[in-house]
Amino acid sequence: MATLIGAIASSHTPTIGFALDARKQDDPAWKPIFDAYIPIRAWLEDKRPDVLLMIYNDHITSFFFDHYSAFCLGVDESYPVADEGGGARPMPAIGGHAALSRHIVQSLMTDEFDMSTFRNKGLDHGIFSPLSVLMDNDGQGWPTKIVPLQVGVLQFPIPSTLRCYKLGQALRRAIESYPEDMKVAIVATGGLSHQVHGERCGFNNTPWDEEFLDLLEKDPVALTRLTHADYARLGGMEGSEVIMWLVMRGALSARVRKVHQSYYLPSMCAIATAIYENEARTMPQRDAVQHRTRMEEQLAGAEELEGTYPYTQERSAQGWRVNRFLHRLVDPGHRARFLADEAGELAAADLSEGERDLIRRRDWRGLIHHGAIFFLLEKLGAVSGVSNLHIYAAMRGETLEDFQKTRNQQVIYSVAAPVDQD
Repeated sequence: MATLIGAIASSHTPTIGFALDARKQDDPAWKPIFDAYIPIRAWLEDKRPDVLLMIYNDHITSFFFDHYSAFCLGVDESYPVADEGGGARPMPAIGGHAALSRHIVQSLMTDEFDMSTFRNKGLDHGIFSPLSVLMDNDGQGWPTKIVPLQVGVLQFPIPSTLRCYKLGQALRRAIESYPEDMKVAIVATGGLSHQVHGERCGFNNTPWDEEFLDLLEKDPVALTRLTHADYARLGGMEGSEVIMWLVMRGALSARVRKVHQSYYLPSMCAIATAIYENEARTMPQRDAVQHRTRMEEQLAGAEELEGTYPYTQERSAQGWRVNRFLHRLVDPGHRARFLADEAGELAAADLSEGERDLIRRRDWRGLIHHGAIFFLLEKLGAVSGVSNLHIYAAMRGETLEDFQKTRNQQVIYSVAAPVDQD
């Protein structure tokens, strides 16, 4: 089973990445930042975790307010560096452990955390600023994989401190119930005290930062009793993002061993680091099996329903490229190009030849078997002039006429726009 070996806390201010890229390691104003990461790098080198579960918030780079989730877990195979407006930092993408991500999502849903997921998104300084000083990359990749957890802390209402702490407890069950042997460390990012907007811009509070770090180690439950307004008053409005550290702390044992801690306030944001090692026993094998059984009970037996394919995270990953291509048919420009030159659009798409063939032949049942979701097939049908009823008949391997005989009314329809009936 997977083992939760400990946790790291790190600020994620972009100044960290700037200082690294500008080679400020020996500059007196910047050197304390890099010195603080030396023990963490040594710890990571010693422990060699297979996966880092990194808790962060996106800074309106890859996520916007047209769809803003409280908790959103990455389930992708790879995550590139996001362009935040001045060009992406010159670092390679980092690999994701998609199988562990899918397990965590299902486990959290079982524990009644309504978790969103994301793919095909870059990660901004919320992850890559600390990651770039936690370990080196070789220009092609990184020595570990990650599972990124994005917490929506920028648009209120946001999760309460207690909810964050309870999420951490659920994350521990999710990690320790994963059946494969691996070592996982949790990295909480953000903070400490700072405010970057309004007339209070530049606010810091070192005494509160020190108290927060002490309570995080020794009495995290006390931190769950504070409101968002309390965190804003004590640590600045943007400094309230430290509630993400409570996710990390909730995943650890009640008592932890603090291996390292640092604090430095160079300019706008108080920069802190810490390492905590878990002192709790790992989940017994019996409990892990029971938890996985609970995870599976909602869909237990569904696979026995003939011709039924629950759209799971696995099927979503399998059909990602096809579904992404078909989803683009809602865009009039893409739709027009597809109708004008289907062969050219298919040839230019990020699809395998087998996937192109399935679309080319309008193999509706084959597309379902491959991992396409029906509600994108009906969009392809609408573009192609094929009704929903024709698609339904094809699913059953019947002619339209034979399928219509099984319906109460013999009607034809699709999701295409209305046509002139005159």
